[in-house]
Amino acid sequence: MGVLLIAVAVVWGVGAGLLVPRAAHRFSVEAGQPWRAECPGGHPITGAFGGWVGRARCPAARTGGVRCAAYGPSTPVAAGVTAVVCAALAAVTGPRPEVAVWLLAAPVGVLLALVDQRVHRLPDVLTLPLAALTALLLGGAALLPAAAGSWPGALLGALALAGVYFLLFVVNPTGLGFGDVKLALGLGAALGWYGWPAVVAGGVAGLLYGGCYGLGLILLRRAGRGAVMPLGPFMLGGAFTGLLLGASAAP
Repeated sequence: MGVLLIAVAVVWGVGAGLLVPRAAHRFSVEAGQPWRAECPGGHPITGAFGGWVGRARCPAARTGGVRCAAYGPSTPVAAGVTAVVCAALAAVTGPRPEVAVWLLAAPVGVLLALVDQRVHRLPDVLTLPLAALTALLLGGAALLPAAAGSWPGALLGALALAGVYFLLFVVNPTGLGFGDVKLALGLGAALGWYGWPAVVAGGVAGLLYGGCYGLGLILLRRAGRGAVMPLGPFMLGGAFTGLLLGASAAP
């Protein structure tokens, strides 16, 4: 059962990851700008669901019979990272009902990390539904007998982690965006499912990862002390760490 679950998670991760680059390209715009509707070559992005679903490759323009080059983040990297994340979560969580929630949320997390890395932005259209659906789906998982977490704990975790990031935002609004606060709602709900140790571990790990990255940039003289960097990828990495620890410690 464990091997089959991991195999399913890998297939799901690869399939979902293949669709991430197009969405990342479309979402990677500055605040107040409309979502991108064209490929870098200026051709309209078309396809299912208004062009949001599909590979990041434009079939409209051809030069000598060759399609336009792929656009957006690297498709193999996005698919590979998503597959690894899904496989790790499936391996540690096992056949518990919450594993479905983690597998559904993982591609969204990869997408958010890519968008934040590219334009330093975490769109509300992704962070808020992620928080709401994570809490809702965990509520459903809690009704099943094999669940290993707590739905009230998930709700408290969401409020606690978002509260911490809100305080950080108030103290240093130039170094941390309000999108990080909204992202913390969803991450806190996932971590809170496994209790306060997971919330603390995931939250601290995210800040530690971000701090180490920033320090590395300074030591390498690639950024100054006042440089702004995206925190979302490190928050997501910390939450991933906390989930692995929480799931492995769950009875």
